[in-house]
Amino acid sequence: MPITALNPGQQKASGIASDGAKPAPKQLAMRYDARAKVTGTAKYAGEFRAPTDAVYAFVVQSTIPSGSIASIDQAAATKSSGVLAVITPFNAPKLPPANPQPPARRHITVLQEREIFYNGQPVAVVVARSLPEAIQAASLLRITYRQTAAKLRFRERLGEARPPKFPGREPAAQTRGDLAAAMSKGTVRVEQTYTTPYQHHNPMEPHATLAWWEGGKLNVYDSTQYIAGDCMTIARTLGIPTDNVHLECPYTGGGFGCKGSTWSHVILAAMAAKVVGKPVKLTLERPQMWGPVGGRPTTVQQIKLAATQDGKITGVQHDVIVHTSLMEDFLEPSADQTRMLYASEACATSHKMVDMNLGVATFMRAPGESTGTAALETAMDELALALKMDPVQLRLTNYAEKDPGSDKPWSSKHLRECYEQAGERFGWSKRNPQPASMREGNKLIGWGMATATYPANRSAAQALVRILTNGHAFVGCGSQDLGTGTYTIMAQTAGDTLGIDPRLVEAKLGDSTLPKAPASGGSQSAASICPAISAAAMQAKLKVAQLAINDPESPLHGAIVADISASDGRLFLSSSPGSSDSYADILSRNGGKPVEALGSTEPGEDSTAMSTHSFGAVFAEVAVDAETYMVEVRRIVATYDIGTLINDTTGINQLEGGIVWGVGFALHEESHLDETYGRYVNANLAEYHVPVNADIGKLDVTVLNIPDIKFNPLGARGIGEIGITGTAAAVGNAIFHATGKRIRNFPITLDKLMNA
Repeated sequence: MPITALNPGQQKASGIASDGAKPAPKQLAMRYDARAKVTGTAKYAGEFRAPTDAVYAFVVQSTIPSGSIASIDQAAATKSSGVLAVITPFNAPKLPPANPQPPARRHITVLQEREIFYNGQPVAVVVARSLPEAIQAASLLRITYRQTAAKLRFRERLGEARPPKFPGREPAAQTRGDLAAAMSKGTVRVEQTYTTPYQHHNPMEPHATLAWWEGGKLNVYDSTQYIAGDCMTIARTLGIPTDNVHLECPYTGGGFGCKGSTWSHVILAAMAAKVVGKPVKLTLERPQMWGPVGGRPTTVQQIKLAATQDGKITGVQHDVIVHTSLMEDFLEPSADQTRMLYASEACATSHKMVDMNLGVATFMRAPGESTGTAALETAMDELALALKMDPVQLRLTNYAEKDPGSDKPWSSKHLRECYEQAGERFGWSKRNPQPASMREGNKLIGWGMATATYPANRSAAQALVRILTNGHAFVGCGSQDLGTGTYTIMAQTAGDTLGIDPRLVEAKLGDSTLPKAPASGGSQSAASICPAISAAAMQAKLKVAQLAINDPESPLHGAIVADISASDGRLFLSSSPGSSDSYADILSRNGGKPVEALGSTEPGEDSTAMSTHSFGAVFAEVAVDAETYMVEVRRIVATYDIGTLINDTTGINQLEGGIVWGVGFALHEESHLDETYGRYVNANLAEYHVPVNADIGKLDVTVLNIPDIKFNPLGARGIGEIGITGTAAAVGNAIFHATGKRIRNFPITLDKLMNA
């Protein structure tokens, strides 16, 4: 699939003294970890070996959705070949009371209770010499339940919806202005209901944990999106000091949100390792990823829009109902973008929940904005049709010059340019606005568009940078790489600040002994860790520069720090570039030891005075077979305002991946719940449909590459999640334009088109 990207501007030498925006780090032509991955030397959690041979654990799951465990007959399982232990709620080690403080935010079941909250809940763990022996023994357990009535029929219970219980957090319902008065001013109205389905993460690597004890210390390899949080949650759950947990995860084979929390299997692996006194490896099978490790809640969204005849929106109302587990409230905040995306006199949003006997839901790529833009941007298309106005013009007419939800200025916003650039590349001006008016033989052609948006998040982070005696460098940060390119941007950022070729920088992450970093979620990793790496590299460079200044043998002797810059592994005088000295020579003459520094950054005090978001414009072309209603996505053109693009390859890859997911959201992705027994009936990759290469046409992805220096010193905002937002609506709007049939129940499948 062809990809087009705008390149960052000309790079400059890295100076010692710097203010304002830093130039984007010099590009690595190849991903830092590319060779390790294609040669198979990159190891994932389930592939590591413990100091002694590991044994295997298998999680046994409940077969009822609601009730309690009356008894477990484990006699046959215990006698089965190779079995070392059968751990149940009747014999499991007792753990301290649950600690509700972050990051232990998920309610997990770790054999401390006999209540059953959902079908698929862990109810036992079998440990054996081999995985086949553990699975065989698990089948011999005889579990007796006391079953109670389950709450499973979401659509039939919308009347039971209640506000979420989030004490101390932002209210789930917000109102700005006089909604009734504003709505009455509108001469054109849209009032519709949109629904999105249950969805589940399907990273290539399933969840996996390897755990073993050395006295009171626990060693863990875990597939995670949050090294520091995983480590803290394990320690709190087991009641041991955080320093007694050493957690490693050099590579995560995809996560998309489900690996951002610590789930039951992690604790169960550590518990089993303590019980049997051996290293224990526990890897979830693909069907076990439906329920115990979260998923995206289903939503019902009611949207009301009112506008004057010239297209000015007067009032907006967006009411969301989602399902939540009986164990814990988790909100998919689908109305959040409605508060800030378009200007209007008044806006009211609300979120409510329906309790269900299902596993705890969790973050899934662009939680809230993905489902919310699917509905809002479809409603905007419907309003444009009612007004007989071009959909782009409608959005420009209601362009928000500041955040209407908070009344704060944007840290940076160039959405107008996104509409213009993407629209021109797509050829939007050639569109016939009449639905079902464009045709090629038996193909109905449709063009649709939508707005993309996602918050720009940033958290406190630390990093270590070390300049080595051979002129190379090392950068370490307790972040994680989910395939997003974190290794690459770490090496680039350190190399750029030091003036060293990034290919000469060793990057290390995925280890709880490294400086702390936030979760790889909320599109915050690059925006958080890169400034910390840059700060650490600057301090290390200052230390070496000071050595040179104090060294009579250095050409830089007696210079002032502000006059020293770095490039090609050398420090030089900006006023006299011919006067230079290499890192290797400076360190060799001054003790021959590496020089290192720790950098720490966090959002500034002024961050609360601004509204920080990324934006984009997404245009889609589809061809729909006039007889079968099979949908072909021919091309998607998108332009994003995401601040500085740190790396072309990894950045465009992230945006492309989000767009592909958005196509899947629009056309394929859905978990089907058996509302009698509470199990998902398509819990496998054969029947849980996601897009493949044949489903994706041409992708034309560009970025404006305008730094947002008010957000962070590098001017870069995260891009992991914005790509999915708006895409589902753009595809859905294109399908309507092609067929004249509006489907408001995602995914848009051919049976829905046939019956519309």
